Amino acid sequence: MIPLELVGVRVEVPANTPMMLLREQGGSQRLLPIYIGTPEASAIHYALEGVQPPRPLTHDLFLVTLGELGASVTKIIVTAMIDRTFHAEVHLSSPAGDKVISCRPSDAVALAVRCDAPLFASDELMDAEAQDAPAEPENDAAEIIDDFKDFLDTVSPEDFEA
Repeated sequence: MIPLELVGVRVEVPANTPMMLLREQGGSQRLLPIYIGTPEASAIHYALEGVQPPRPLTHDLFLVTLGELGASVTKIIVTAMIDRTFHAEVHLSSPAGDKVISCRPSDAVALAVRCDAPLFASDELMDAEAQDAPAEPENDAAEIIDDFKDFLDTVSPEDFEA
């Protein structure tokens, strides 16, 4: 299993489709973008922003119910992509023993951000579906500015004559 972190939720344009972005912790920091539904995107965003609704939302209600039953979320695993659909598992610890519940990754992450459960992905899924993180710029901002100043110091109007 590969530990992940939630980078955030955003809307992809021009399709206007919500997406959550997960990143490998450590290693090559590969990215796992997953398109999700608007309600789940809102649920994740509200939790990230610390929004407290006047009444429990579905994911909050689920966690309260688990707590009342003596169960807790121990981890979330994004397990596979089957027929172009991501699958995940919610791992629970309860008085009746450990349980695993299959679910959508968006619902699993919405739970995880509410209860600080760790996120993981299977090695096979990351190898098959993850994208390499964008390369870091080779020059930092100060070097780029210095190069531009050098260019301005040496350029003349004649350099632009055709």
